[in-house]
Amino acid sequence: MGLWSFVKDAGKSLFGSSAEAAEVPAEDALKKEISDLGLDASGLDITVEGDKVKVSGAAVSQEMKEKVILAVGNVAGVAAVEDAVPGSDPVFHTVQKGDTLSAIAKKTLGSANRYNEIFEANKPMLKHPDKIYPGQVLRIPAA
Repeated sequence: MGLWSFVKDAGKSLFGSSAEAAEVPAEDALKKEISDLGLDASGLDITVEGDKVKVSGAAVSQEMKEKVILAVGNVAGVAAVEDAVPGSDPVFHTVQKGDTLSAIAKKTLGSANRYNEIFEANKPMLKHPDKIYPGQVLRIPAA
């Protein structure tokens, strides 16, 4: 359990205009995003408090908990996600300018050849291993 910071101005916009993108999405919009990604958020409660999203309850699995945190955190307007779900703390990495999944894999997993593990750990949020952007937060799988 913890508080995870996200880049408020980066991430997927759930709104049409750039002015609206600066706003924090409502709980219903975040829940729809989770559902649209095909993630199982049953047992989880998603609440919005200012520019922070709180995820509480009991997740189906540790992996699903981490993916839901990333799904709501990587939305434009969200500055932080409070993890109030039992389980171990996830390992996340914030993408910097010039990062590649290979470079992140070498830094976090010890081998650039393990980039596909990071890609797989971030599906369905990632559609292609080369489509990452600065400010995006990625899940690093357990060793």
